[in-house]
Amino acid sequence: MSASDSPANRLQTLFEGHRLTPTQRRIAHSMVRRAADVPFLSSVELAELAGVSQPSVTRFAVALGFDGYPALRRHLREVVPAEPAADNGAFNEYQQAVEAEIENLRHLAELLADPAPVERAGRVLAASRPLLVLGLRAAAPQAFGFAHFAAKVHPDVRLLDEGGSMVQDRIDAAVRAGASALLCFALPRHPREVLDTLAYAREAGLTIVTVADSAFAPVAKYSDLLLPAAVGTGLAFDTACAPMLLGRVLLEALCDGLPDAQARLEEFDARASARGLFVE
Repeated sequence: MSASDSPANRLQTLFEGHRLTPTQRRIAHSMVRRAADVPFLSSVELAELAGVSQPSVTRFAVALGFDGYPALRRHLREVVPAEPAADNGAFNEYQQAVEAEIENLRHLAELLADPAPVERAGRVLAASRPLLVLGLRAAAPQAFGFAHFAAKVHPDVRLLDEGGSMVQDRIDAAVRAGASALLCFALPRHPREVLDTLAYAREAGLTIVTVADSAFAPVAKYSDLLLPAAVGTGLAFDTACAPMLLGRVLLEALCDGLPDAQARLEEFDARASARGLFVE
């Protein structure tokens, strides 16, 4: 099966073009993450999976144009053929969290079978001088990691990892300096200040590239190009292996868009060696 024919991508196609409420986006996100299982779930089971009420699932089906959830499930069994996921009941809770992350990475690999969106994002980011990288609260480590490595190949990377009124001042300063793009890492729970910051950045004329946990995340309406990478939710705190890896993929695309990236890396390695920066 090709990536474009995967159950998850067929579900994404089903949801495209519909104006969904936040609750409905949550249901859609849960369905994409469990694409292989969804055709076999009852409305009650799907409601439990998404953490919503059973009537919300019914309203979601109607919003997609079906008479109710049974009609939606029949449709899913036709367009999303898949066997139920293997039972992982033999795993303990820690192993289940790892298995869930492995599945998130498989889904990311399917999406990357079409490299065009990432390549486009790399060109947009490479062309921005300076380049803004935004990540607040849970997403701050993702933004910091990207900015740390991007600064080795990009001449002017500016990290935005604190909210408040100062972030708008820093956006204004970057725009005056010639910035044309902002990369945002957005992970749940989505802070309102991230939405406010992205709205301000768009009004300032910046192109917004976003790495988010879902194509249905609240940041989607503020993003010119959204690249989804699911987070793991099996532990007390979410895990973000797929968003981190997608950030590294974006770094590769950024390097491809910078003709002097290799020369900058070699220059850094030479200086690091001269300074004895690393012990190995």
